[in-house]
Amino acid sequence: MSDTALIAARVAARRSEALDIIGLDLVAADGGALPAFTAGAHIDLHLPGGLIRQYSLCNPPGDAGVYRIAVLRDAASRGGSQAVHDALSVGTELSISAPRNHFELAPSAPHHLLLAGGIGITPLWAMAEQLAQSGGSFTLHHCTRSRERTPFVEILAASAYADRVQHHFDDGEAAQKLDIAATLTQAPTGTHLYVCGPQGFMDAVLNAGRGAGWPEERLHREYFAAAPVDRTDDGSFELELASSGRVIPVRADQSALAALLAAGLDIPMSCEQGVCGTCLTGVKTGTPDHRDQYLTDEEQAANDQFLPCCSRSKSARLVLDL
Repeated sequence: MSDTALIAARVAARRSEALDIIGLDLVAADGGALPAFTAGAHIDLHLPGGLIRQYSLCNPPGDAGVYRIAVLRDAASRGGSQAVHDALSVGTELSISAPRNHFELAPSAPHHLLLAGGIGITPLWAMAEQLAQSGGSFTLHHCTRSRERTPFVEILAASAYADRVQHHFDDGEAAQKLDIAATLTQAPTGTHLYVCGPQGFMDAVLNAGRGAGWPEERLHREYFAAAPVDRTDDGSFELELASSGRVIPVRADQSALAALLAAGLDIPMSCEQGVCGTCLTGVKTGTPDHRDQYLTDEEQAANDQFLPCCSRSKSARLVLDL
């Protein structure tokens, strides 16, 4: 994302939401308004050391002038969560992006089933708030390791929609644990499912949905990070720009996005892991080697778009719609 799109922000509040989870309220550094957002949106935080990380907005979309995020300190992360926990305190100024949303609520769904794993509650809490305000039908399930590691328990319990929220603790009794198959079976006809959380949890939910015959257009997800990819056999390939015929080589140790940027193209980007969809680029001819977790299986099979931040090419050349 170009610097012209960045917003100067300030940490207005910091609090402990649960064990190893902090909440931050971000406001415009100049005291002005922040761009509006819808439930499911995320922002980029430009952190000390040059790190750029994405975090979902968890407050109600109608909140004026503040972006609220919650961040888990994760020892297995790429350093972003540690930077947030250790370097951001009340008064700290930093650059953020405007909100982007690749995880929108389906406006025509008769019912919304929100399934959160751990810190994946953040976008789904915003969805619950938006649906409660608009009169939408929904249920929210939150699966966590224990109550002490569960953010927003008291807030959700005090909400007007508390009867539509269920918590499931790994260290709790078997009867209160989430039965994914039964939950899907009991969902009203036409329900749309939304899932966010650790990859294992998300894969289990999505596989259960597909196994129950739910079509992909009713399965919505947002990943935190990409799955590990074996790059041992990566080779070089070429990118051709359809508008000019210019050919850009991509080395074996280089991403397609890096090659495009080095060639002077202005490609929007954010996560650089294939989970946010910001750098999505059209493909005219050639066969991409899809390695993202943003496109559905059907979208990948169409081979008419790919994410150059992580995906490569099975063919010697990809002709891009650029």
